[in-house]
Amino acid sequence: MNFSFTKEQEMIRREMQNFCEKELTPEYVRWMDENCDFMPDDLWKKLADIGFFGCTIPEEYGGAGYDSIEQTIMLEELSTASAAVSLNTMILGPILVRDLGTPQQKDFYLPRMARGEVKMAFALTEPAGGTDVLGAMQLTAVEKSDHWLLNGQKVFTTSAHVADSIATIAITNPDVKRTQGLSILIVPRPTEGLETRLIPKLGCHAAGTNEVFYDNVRVPKENLLGTLNNGWYELLGTLNPERIITAVVSLGIAKAAYREAVDYAKKREAFQGPIARFQAIQHALADIAIEIENARNLIYKCAWLKDEGKPFEKEVCMAKIVAGKASEMAAITGMEIMGGWGYTMEYDMQRHFRDYKQMIFAPITDEMARNMIMRFSGFPRSW
Repeated sequence: MNFSFTKEQEMIRREMQNFCEKELTPEYVRWMDENCDFMPDDLWKKLADIGFFGCTIPEEYGGAGYDSIEQTIMLEELSTASAAVSLNTMILGPILVRDLGTPQQKDFYLPRMARGEVKMAFALTEPAGGTDVLGAMQLTAVEKSDHWLLNGQKVFTTSAHVADSIATIAITNPDVKRTQGLSILIVPRPTEGLETRLIPKLGCHAAGTNEVFYDNVRVPKENLLGTLNNGWYELLGTLNPERIITAVVSLGIAKAAYREAVDYAKKREAFQGPIARFQAIQHALADIAIEIENARNLIYKCAWLKDEGKPFEKEVCMAKIVAGKASEMAAITGMEIMGGWGYTMEYDMQRHFRDYKQMIFAPITDEMARNMIMRFSGFPRSW
């Protein structure tokens, strides 16, 4: 068992760290949080220039063809610098096209995605549902002579307002069991009848979340992604990698909050010395460090299992929960260590506090993740 990165992986980590130190300074990230609903175009281009968007794309399509561990390394560094920017990278779009696309779709989208020329959002959740994806699904795609006609609504769709297309899961056969009647369609933007609305939210301001409205939206038949009426089962193959991404974002928030708390504790003086010498402060920081290490080990185990072609459904649910709790502990305890200053807008701890909460219930709640852990352990389905 080897817990070390290879020389190539360590190089990827250092290059991503250097990029973040140069381009995602605390001041710039703070400015984005206060002024942006998506990263600025020049930052997007800089990420494209270092090959970030091609990390999941095979080399024959202009990508780097990185494995899951190497992708996770890049995401960890980016998430530590900015959770919002990490969420904005929309890494699921390339994964969907790579795994489900026709040769023509791959030829068109993947090289453009690798160069950062195409942004693809992913619309799954609907207003009536959340975790109950299947039960809440109402958006329909009716087959016509040369197109699909979409009607319905999606919600909590990250970056839909700036996407060039939205991969949308819809009911294409309402007369069968829901799992057997869903399909994924690539919906271009702009398209007549397609509208987005930004939803004001507490945290991750620079990663705008949207409602998406489909009113007689016409989508060409060739925009079907994957197999007709088999979209649910094909989608399941991307949901577990998505949970790795979610866990990595939580890990990044935890690491950023921990670093700020450590830095503050070393500089803040009380009773003739830095508060870092107080046992209560050290124990609190030690507890955070333990949770960060636990989360990081679980996340990279999931990435290793994926690369080895082994099941990781149970472990990734664990990683999602553990990383979320690490971010929660780091943000809340970090704020308490900083006292009044932690509650002000002059420090970044308040942003970590606002950002971590989204990851606790997205893309699934921790409660549902616990249910899934036990189902994968042989227990009956619970509610």
